[in-house]
Amino acid sequence: MAEESLKELYNKDFPLWAEKNLQLLREKAYDQVDWENLLEEIEDMARSDLKACVSHLAVVLEHLYKWDHFRNLAGGEVAGRSWIKSVNNARTDIEAILETYPSLAPKLPQELDKAWIQAKSRLKKWLENNDYEPKNFPIPNECPYTYEEAMNRDLKKEANS
Repeated sequence: MAEESLKELYNKDFPLWAEKNLQLLREKAYDQVDWENLLEEIEDMARSDLKACVSHLAVVLEHLYKWDHFRNLAGGEVAGRSWIKSVNNARTDIEAILETYPSLAPKLPQELDKAWIQAKSRLKKWLENNDYEPKNFPIPNECPYTYEEAMNRDLKKEANS
């Protein structure tokens, strides 16, 4: 298969593209492999678990912020308990990914700002969905939490005190 048609196949039939490249690699026909797209796919695979960690971290930040700023607005103790559970579940998911892929552990703290961007977006949607005017509840542009606080702050203890 010509390199150009293999590149076209990438957009038309990804599973077939992957199968053809795998076959070429097994045959050591390296000059026919669609290297550009293959390297991009490998890079995306490497980032996917970090993206998952960032998404879970965003949940932690979102619910920490809700706990700190909206607990009394949103039903108090009941809402607070669900946020505690959500924080703990997200932390558990992060820990499981980091246990499986320990090379991500030093990278995740560097992604705090990306996680905060997601958390801010979710917070604004939450405010709108609960008939609060987001402009009345300004959310800071910079993350108000450290990575250590996001991963270790004990909301259960705070709830019981």
